[in-house]
Amino acid sequence: MDVPFLDLRAAYLELKHDIDAATGRVLDSGRYLLGPELAAFETEWAAYCGARHCVAVGSGCDALELALRAMDIGPGDEVIVPAHTFAATWLAVSATGAEPIAVEPEPATFTLDPERVEAAITSRTRVILPVHLYGHPADLAALSEVAERHGVRILEDAAQAHGAQAYGRRVGAWSTTAFSFYPGKNLGGFGDGGAVVTDDAELAERVRLLRNYGSREKYRHEVRATNSRLDELQAAVLRVKLAHLDAWTERRAAVAARYLDGLAGLDGIVLPRPAPWADPVWHLFVIRSADRSALRERLAAAGIETLIHYPVPVHRSEAYAGSRQAARAQPVAERLAREVLSLPIGPHLSDDAVKAVIEAVRGAVAAC
Repeated sequence: MDVPFLDLRAAYLELKHDIDAATGRVLDSGRYLLGPELAAFETEWAAYCGARHCVAVGSGCDALELALRAMDIGPGDEVIVPAHTFAATWLAVSATGAEPIAVEPEPATFTLDPERVEAAITSRTRVILPVHLYGHPADLAALSEVAERHGVRILEDAAQAHGAQAYGRRVGAWSTTAFSFYPGKNLGGFGDGGAVVTDDAELAERVRLLRNYGSREKYRHEVRATNSRLDELQAAVLRVKLAHLDAWTERRAAVAARYLDGLAGLDGIVLPRPAPWADPVWHLFVIRSADRSALRERLAAAGIETLIHYPVPVHRSEAYAGSRQAARAQPVAERLAREVLSLPIGPHLSDDAVKAVIEAVRGAVAAC
């Protein structure tokens, strides 16, 4: 059978009645920006994460940049970022004028290695920016200890980790955290969106200023800022979906458990290995193969759609050509870029589809 990588329409069809009612409510209201749906979603999302404040913005990348700007990060500062991540993490740092400093990940979890982070800290380091990649949280306990020893802040990138837990605490409850609500995320809207959650009331207020032209009162602009506001329609949709997020996470975990069981012991592939202190949300199910191209071609021939996250390390991208980071070898990240392969996963993947993926992977590995 053909198995698409992700069926975004399935989530809408499951919740069609409630989503249609929510969007209709907004359209009937005549209030489309900075209204009651946004305020309600911000309250609900902060509570879900275990944080005091939430400021919803136009995208996950904006959430990172505005949080950094609210921390007064700028030219001359260094921000530690993962060498293996989506480019948005680095781009948000660069947008402030600060320099992203790449640190290698732990191969098992794909997240920042705390020991390497500590070794990379200099007198210019202001922020450690871990990414909870593929839905697996970074080691926030260890990173928090490093940050405290060196007097630097942590800003979490949880664009792929809605509801993930480290040591029994949800991401977002540890430190200031940026989320994305891009449609393909575990909690995704029908367009771009993002949010900053934090316990820091002053930082939250600064992000609110920065997202709205630097203005608390119309035509009074207190700081040089931008326009990055989550609209009422997206907030209404996200409120509906939030009520189902935990159930969808359980479905993802069930698919991941079947993959881990059905693909165990295969030569030639490396399965993801969650840390014992982690409760991942399985945004992606990422395997590794030294013969990825052949494996992917055989899976495609069997009707299984796969994706590669991410084939070009950020420090090797054209955007950072000529930079200090481009001159540094990152062997772990470069190997991951050659080997990672994402299998279909999502809360609406059927049992038959999961079985088809397992059988196709087993057959493809045997043929490689």
